Amino acid sequence: MTDNITVSRDGGIVTVVLDRPAKLNALTHAMWQALGDAIRTLSADDDIRCIVLRGAGEKAFSPGNDIAEFATARSNKAQAIEYGRAMHETAAALEACPHPLVAQIHGICVGGGLEIAALCDLRICGTGSRFGVPIKNLGLVMAYAEMAPLVRLVGRAVTLEILLEGRIMDASEALAKGLVTRVVADEDVAAQTLAAAQRIAEGAPLVARWHKKFARRLADTRPLTDAERDECFDCFDTEDFRKGYAAFLAKRKPAFKAR
Repeated sequence: MTDNITVSRDGGIVTVVLDRPAKLNALTHAMWQALGDAIRTLSADDDIRCIVLRGAGEKAFSPGNDIAEFATARSNKAQAIEYGRAMHETAAALEACPHPLVAQIHGICVGGGLEIAALCDLRICGTGSRFGVPIKNLGLVMAYAEMAPLVRLVGRAVTLEILLEGRIMDASEALAKGLVTRVVADEDVAAQTLAAAQRIAEGAPLVARWHKKFARRLADTRPLTDAERDECFDCFDTEDFRKGYAAFLAKRKPAFKAR
């Protein structure tokens, strides 16, 4: 355990936990830093196939930043800039992570917790989960680096609805607005998340990384270069492609090696 962030591994699947259950996994400055460090370390490990990100327990993913810390760590602009730097560096690490990220959401997913979940590739929650960003009630602004993932995920109009109204929405509305990928029974969240992670882990890891890279690139309005278009065919020269189609013809499961 490092600053309330725990990391465990089962084969190619890694689980990262916001581990502060007594405070519903409310985030501190140290937790933001530790989460960023963990994600950067995991990003460099080519043996990883999927990362599951969750909060400890089943009451909350995270309600966002711990307001009790504001008096000492975020009480003025200078402090807020430093605090924001940790948040934004971690957001950048999550955005740049080449491995598929799956958010396992139990209960409350609000504020900074929702910002983290929005940076994951899949978000699986329970019917009892709740979402929102009620920072207007604190007199706080969501910075560009924090807002950008939400705008990419649900668009400008829904982002503004979330921020301007500041209300908390249920799982069904979150699904309808595109905030989450899948809603399951509360008691099935862990099992359904693991099943999704296993399906991801069984696929060719280089393909998953390329798909993430291409999806990020398509969010950029610049025209694609010839080299970028050409990269789409690099998979045909990989060992995993040869293993994959040979296994398909032989009606057996492929053993991908990320080569």
